Amino acid sequence: MEDYSQFVPDVHFEQIPIKNLVSNQDYQRNLSLSHIKKAAENFDLCQINPVKVSRRDGINYVFNGQHTIEIVALVSGSRDTPVWCMVYDFLKYEHEADIFANQMKFTRKLQPYEIFMANIEAGNDKQLIIKDVVNSFGLAISHKKQLGAISAISTLEEIYDKLGIQGLERVLRLLLGTWEGDMYSFSANMLNAVARLINTYGDSIRDDIFKEKLGDHSIREITRSARERQGGSLGFAETILYFYNKRLKYPLDTLLLYSGKRRKKMLSPFETIYDEGYDSSEDELDDEDEQEQLEWDMDDM
Repeated sequence: MEDYSQFVPDVHFEQIPIKNLVSNQDYQRNLSLSHIKKAAENFDLCQINPVKVSRRDGINYVFNGQHTIEIVALVSGSRDTPVWCMVYDFLKYEHEADIFANQMKFTRKLQPYEIFMANIEAGNDKQLIIKDVVNSFGLAISHKKQLGAISAISTLEEIYDKLGIQGLERVLRLLLGTWEGDMYSFSANMLNAVARLINTYGDSIRDDIFKEKLGDHSIREITRSARERQGGSLGFAETILYFYNKRLKYPLDTLLLYSGKRRKKMLSPFETIYDEGYDSSEDELDDEDEQEQLEWDMDDM
């Protein structure tokens, strides 16, 4: 019979009360109270992983799972609550620190598309609604940029969370109606920029004027102009608003766009005059789809 013991961790499992666990080793990161609070508000017993514990000199040192035990303590209201622990009896302090430092080194992070599709299979309402909205425009959800598809999945979810179904529908309607399905019109920056404009100006933006005026400018032109102004979707929103306002008798107030940000003076898509003290790095975003996030302030909603 084959001996597979070298591939099986030499551990045992115990239920240990949280009060008997120690998790203040110097190598560990500081506890994130906001993470603990958010996870507690969305507590799911099936998402709780075993806590990794090193038992040294009769003391149970947590070297993976310090947030887990604090979440369970908060939800249960007691540090007498036991948690399942994977207990190692032979580790030294330095070995614990090495395991902690390298535990995620070869772990592949789930991509937004993979998470989204898993939520679809689970029948979760938000993702099903977003998929239906996207499909209703003849578009698909995709893991990569391609014609007739949207890969900026995290951005779709954020827009839905902030603006609801009607807001998401309007963003897609404007993009599709203006640039007729150009796949780069559905980038994270473009989606965010139009969502920011809708959030800021609401019905003051007329869809027919938007399509007429912006339809005269290619995505390539808008992208080039936006990047010359500043990073992230705010540069795209500025550029789009400039073209929208051009020759309008009653242009939209450009100052409303900034939501309290120190702003760049908005003259044209091709000019780069800054207010004193302005730091454009504040608004820079990574344009990779798996790192999308909304940068507009929604406190007034």
